[in-house]
Amino acid sequence: MRRRRLLATLGSGLAVGSAGCTAAGTVSGGADGDVGMTATAFEPSNITVTPGEEVVWYNNSARAHSITAYDEGIPADADFFATGGYESTQAAREAWDGMNGAITSGETFSHTFEIPGRYNYFCIPHERAGMVGTVVVEE
Repeated sequence: MRRRRLLATLGSGLAVGSAGCTAAGTVSGGADGDVGMTATAFEPSNITVTPGEEVVWYNNSARAHSITAYDEGIPADADFFATGGYESTQAAREAWDGMNGAITSGETFSHTFEIPGRYNYFCIPHERAGMVGTVVVEE
């Protein structure tokens, strides 16, 4: 996808241009992803895609994270998504023990968005710190 190549190119340029600094949100290490993760944030926190497009999250942080949709934060006919394969926000929250449903450093999670609309999601262990994101799917 052209967008992923652009993100990888921009991320590489940012990493080179800020050598010695921490580039929050840069999907680094040659990883192919659309959304990176810092200690307590998705980067970018908002992304827009077209129907049928896959979004790939890449954990480029040292912490374990989850990607969990809010049941009421996705279109009515849309598929629920969560790391760990849970079928509801409550099921994902109940199963979380620090590793169930976690993606660790260097791992990815992907979901294909078919239904136009707004999809709100969060990281279970870092929700209180504001680790939330949005995928907007529009024609």
